[in-house]
Amino acid sequence: MGRPVLRACRAVGAVAVVVVATLAGCGPLAGMKLPLPLGEPVDCLAVSDELEALIEKGAGTPAARAAAYEKVRRAACDGTAGDAFGRAAVTGRYVEQQGLLAANLVRDVEYYARRSRELDPGFRDQAATRMLGTLYVLAPAALLKHGDSETGLEMLETMARDHSDVPENHLRLAEAYVVLGDNASACPHVCECLQMRTRLRRDEQTLLNQLFTQLTAGGKSLGCSAPQ
Repeated sequence: MGRPVLRACRAVGAVAVVVVATLAGCGPLAGMKLPLPLGEPVDCLAVSDELEALIEKGAGTPAARAAAYEKVRRAACDGTAGDAFGRAAVTGRYVEQQGLLAANLVRDVEYYARRSRELDPGFRDQAATRMLGTLYVLAPAALLKHGDSETGLEMLETMARDHSDVPENHLRLAEAYVVLGDNASACPHVCECLQMRTRLRRDEQTLLNQLFTQLTAGGKSLGCSAPQ
């Protein structure tokens, strides 16, 4: 794309993999057994939904993430788009908490997100594509196999353009621009999100507030009202 700002993402040395799952909560993670007995059937998407519900409530503890990851890591999670997405999302949340200690799992996130996309590109408003775009922008290229920041930004830009009614698309694109140092391009997408903020999860609204605060630091104006 020829954007000088894209090179800035290479400075993101830590594994700040913020994988996004636009999921509805299904209840607490209860009764998980560690280690998981081999052969026990696992609904990877349900495990992911449960973990996301905890994270939205502020209860996505390291123990909850580790338990969820342990539950899906031996399971066959690539037969459906939902299962592959669930495996990618749970692994991403585990990596997000573990950082460099789990850097070797970043390619697992990439693999299962790509698998979900192959099986059903439209699954949950193209959640796997949004996940991949965010991953490619935030993760160091050395940890990935099929993409980089330019690839990720192009994916997120296409989603925000072609599916402008999905607030998560604007949120993740705004986040990507900020990470890459292009605050001016982020502003209109933050404003779009503010108009649809009630459709965002609570943790996504928190991210939106953080982006707004960062972009308006020093009295700068975005051209839209502050979040309520």
